[in-house]
Amino acid sequence: MNGIILIDKSAGPTSAEVVRQVKHRVKPARVGHLGTLDPFATGVLPILVGEGTKLAPFLHDGEKHYSGLIALGSETDTLDRTGEIVRTAAIPPIDGARLAEVAAGFTGVVTQTPPIFSAIKRGGVPLYKLARRGDEVAPPPPREVRIERLELAAEGAASIRFSLVCSPGTYMRSLARDIGVALGSAGHLAALQRTRSGFFAIENARPLATVLDALESGDYGCLIGLRDATPDLPEITVATDIEKRLRNGDSRALDGLVPQRNRDSQSSDGIVPLQPGKFFKVVADGRLLAIAEATSRVTAVIARVFDDT
Repeated sequence: MNGIILIDKSAGPTSAEVVRQVKHRVKPARVGHLGTLDPFATGVLPILVGEGTKLAPFLHDGEKHYSGLIALGSETDTLDRTGEIVRTAAIPPIDGARLAEVAAGFTGVVTQTPPIFSAIKRGGVPLYKLARRGDEVAPPPPREVRIERLELAAEGAASIRFSLVCSPGTYMRSLARDIGVALGSAGHLAALQRTRSGFFAIENARPLATVLDALESGDYGCLIGLRDATPDLPEITVATDIEKRLRNGDSRALDGLVPQRNRDSQSSDGIVPLQPGKFFKVVADGRLLAIAEATSRVTAVIARVFDDT
């Protein structure tokens, strides 16, 4: 069993618990997830199954889409609704013009300080474990993230509704804190839903209970196949003799076979060779055989081989 299952995670379980429950139904297949969701958060959680776990390096760079609610007037130690309040502040009057100004200030490349309660490791131990056992934890170093689009709207006098598109690694809890400060108050994340992770949209996700029931009954219709899980990658189809060479690690079998992409619609109707450093799929007998990386316009190296049987 190989592929990806899209879970519409509910509030409560950790991402690891979702993985555990799926793994119990598909063992001995390996199972992992693509991008952690905090327990209180909801939304699309891609679960990688079997050979699908090998796709993770090719899927992590996809944009994330979120919507949620920021509670103003207080900041918590976890930066979300599950933590203890560590700071309070008055909430000034906020209008649409002020929210638009703040949203513009958080659009583009933004420097964030990740939460202390995070999976970032120090000395091999996740910071959240150190914090929960009472150790004094220095904040992680700031990092740059990119927010492509951010919309803010007041919801009552003490809450801000938001939606955004951002790069992987963006911390919504840090953003809630920073927006609260920018508005002259304090803030924490009160609700969060991930509506898209790369090409995986919430509209195509299923509740965990529905997926578990299907797997228990032997219905694997929820599984996205390996070939279909990376629709952005161009592909080539190879014959049996080339397949055997690639399975033996012979990247030279790809010489002259690097795929060509259609030009942008703003250009001519011709095709252009794939640029060096770009990935493409190699398909044999209708199944994903490998993902390769172009090293020139006519050569490539194997990045990962799949056993999609």
